[in-house]
Amino acid sequence: MALSWRFSALADRHRALGSKLEDWSGMGTAWTYEKDMSEEHVAVRTKAGIMDVSGLKKVHLVGPHAIAVLDYITTRDLTKIYPGRSVYATMLNDRGHFTDDCIVYRTGPNSWMLVHGSGSGHEEVVKQAAGRNCAVLFDDDLHDLSLQGPLAVDYLAKYVPGIRDLKYFHHMQATLFGAPVMISRTGYTGERGYEIFVRGQDAVMVWDRIVWEGKEMGIIPCCFSVLDMLRVESYLLFYPYDNSQMYPFADQPPGDSLWELGLDFTVSPGKTGFRGAEEHARLKGKERFKIFGMLIDADGPADLGDEVFADGKKVGVITCPSYSSLTKKSMAIARLDVDKAVHGTNLEVRGKTVRAGATAHTLPFDDPEKKKRTAVG
Repeated sequence: MALSWRFSALADRHRALGSKLEDWSGMGTAWTYEKDMSEEHVAVRTKAGIMDVSGLKKVHLVGPHAIAVLDYITTRDLTKIYPGRSVYATMLNDRGHFTDDCIVYRTGPNSWMLVHGSGSGHEEVVKQAAGRNCAVLFDDDLHDLSLQGPLAVDYLAKYVPGIRDLKYFHHMQATLFGAPVMISRTGYTGERGYEIFVRGQDAVMVWDRIVWEGKEMGIIPCCFSVLDMLRVESYLLFYPYDNSQMYPFADQPPGDSLWELGLDFTVSPGKTGFRGAEEHARLKGKERFKIFGMLIDADGPADLGDEVFADGKKVGVITCPSYSSLTKKSMAIARLDVDKAVHGTNLEVRGKTVRAGATAHTLPFDDPEKKKRTAVG
């Protein structure tokens, strides 16, 4: 916590649930609570859970040049994003390597909000906005409460007219319990969920009300780390934990291509001129590894960094493991040699606590057609 310089208004609520508020991206974050995390995983998959993800950085861009700034630093065609809509995008460096991902929200004709994690998104915005008619505001007063799970919409429908009509990757201005909020149909779980952007002065009230009222429906507070269990199932990467910043190549600087990470879909068809565009195109077909899934023959999770073998040769590393008490499956996201990232390939995990056979598996494991997160009504 010595390096933390950002603070959640909900810190005391997290401490009361047993969190020691470990640092993430400069903010004391509830990595764990004093309860079984699998209970939280089950709640999100079957009912709903509420998480404080305010450690995500929120950056407002306002002015006629804001769209040009965002168009250069992200891979998406932002001319297609209208007020009330958002889009998942990635950012690259000059070598065409991934540096951060984000969601870009259009909140008005010349108003945008970029929400990103622990990468260089904020720095990229500031650099590109210099000398342009674009004001940049880093907003740590705005808290992000993520209500995720199949019952999230039923709970919010009692208070927010029109919430059932809000489409995936769309957002709306509203009031919740009398407080001004922006509600976005986004999340990091693969479930139908909503992010509630709320002022710091209202965050505790909104959290308390949802926790208190939601208890009857089975809605419970969830720690940040439960997202690891959920994201493995749903193929959601987490910078830098799935990247070569954590698992570097011996003879190369850190950095991964979108082709290697399976994020090439974030480049809008026909878009050129964004940072790293030429190098991104050149790197196609030159993958050094592939992000891929694994099913492990074990009755518990593997560990971060466990090595993966095939025919006695090391062919990869596990970047995020998970075990579901719902499906009784041990799963993982891994960085695999390209020829081994094929569905059905026989593998072996040699780890600290798990030594077992495994099978390469396409991602995502859960809801591959994304029917839950895009459901209507």
